[in-house]
Amino acid sequence: MSAAAAQALSMGPFLRIENISKRYEGTDTPAVDDVSLDIARGEFFSLLGASGSGKTTLLRILAGFERPDSGHVFIDGRDVTDLPPYERPVNMMFQSYALFPHMSVADNVAFGLKQDGMAKPERTARVAELLDLVHLGNKAKRKPHQLSGGERQRVALARALAKHPKLLLLDEPLGALDRKLRESTQFELKALQARLGITFVMVTHDQDEAMTLSSRLAVMDQGRVQQVGPPNEVYETPATRHVAEFLGAANLLDATVTDWGNGMATLACDGFPGSFKATAPAALAPAARVAVAIRPEKIRLCEAGAAADNKLQGTVKDIAYIGDVSTYSILLDGQRSLRVQSTNAKRGSLMPTEGAALWLSWDAADAVVIAE
Repeated sequence: MSAAAAQALSMGPFLRIENISKRYEGTDTPAVDDVSLDIARGEFFSLLGASGSGKTTLLRILAGFERPDSGHVFIDGRDVTDLPPYERPVNMMFQSYALFPHMSVADNVAFGLKQDGMAKPERTARVAELLDLVHLGNKAKRKPHQLSGGERQRVALARALAKHPKLLLLDEPLGALDRKLRESTQFELKALQARLGITFVMVTHDQDEAMTLSSRLAVMDQGRVQQVGPPNEVYETPATRHVAEFLGAANLLDATVTDWGNGMATLACDGFPGSFKATAPAALAPAARVAVAIRPEKIRLCEAGAAADNKLQGTVKDIAYIGDVSTYSILLDGQRSLRVQSTNAKRGSLMPTEGAALWLSWDAADAVVIAE
């Protein structure tokens, strides 16, 4: 979280989600299960999770399209749980953009303002302001089918902002864009949110998108929040196996604690020779079962004599060259394997070949112990 967002949250949350639960009729498990979150004014907050994790249901509850079975939603100190969508200081940008195909860009943006009875001169000025904001002032008379995917996305965003919402909800806002356009649009959206200072809450299954855009994110699974925090904190120190596996790639090893002291654990990992070291600030009892998460980019290819906290010998089984990085599957003792990622920093640099024997190492600080 940015220093400004942390200060804002310390003064009281702008959006408070308090013990929200929702179960759909005919289902055995709740779509949202006792979720509580505090979100600061001006934050760009993401709900991240796979399909069925409950993130979209929670977003629809915030918008007023779904009513929770229990719990409350507060916006700017006001309980809006029982208010219909049109009485909430909220707008929502849908994944499909939902633009009216027969209307011009300007008329699409003006639609909500016209429905509210805003006078035409004021409405025209507001639409012009918004189209300039999203760099579409010269395309006001075009129809949606005459625009690119990125331009349609910006029209939908301008329309969502037209009525000065205090809270903007975004449902997979970049999902319809191709990868290159999505990456460039991410920075535009982040800059626009910072400029406006409006609180954004976004639903996405795209990890890169959530980490690029968010001041904080919540990883959801089976209707519950697994972990909340700034992207770098959640990535580097996952609290659960699910977070470690879902956010980025991770080697997850099942292990038994053989010793713990001064914040350092010694572990015997199932199917691996020898023992490993890992930082573990919380005390661990001998013989306790834990999981160890090691990100592929934290593992180094090294020389046989290199000093390291953890070191193993293996054989290259598979290689995936992705341009800027290469990913290796390293087979150990003919049984288990580790995934290793290495940056291709130099053009034409020599890469290990399939079948090559090599050594791997990683620091104890880069192995995250997850209590079972």
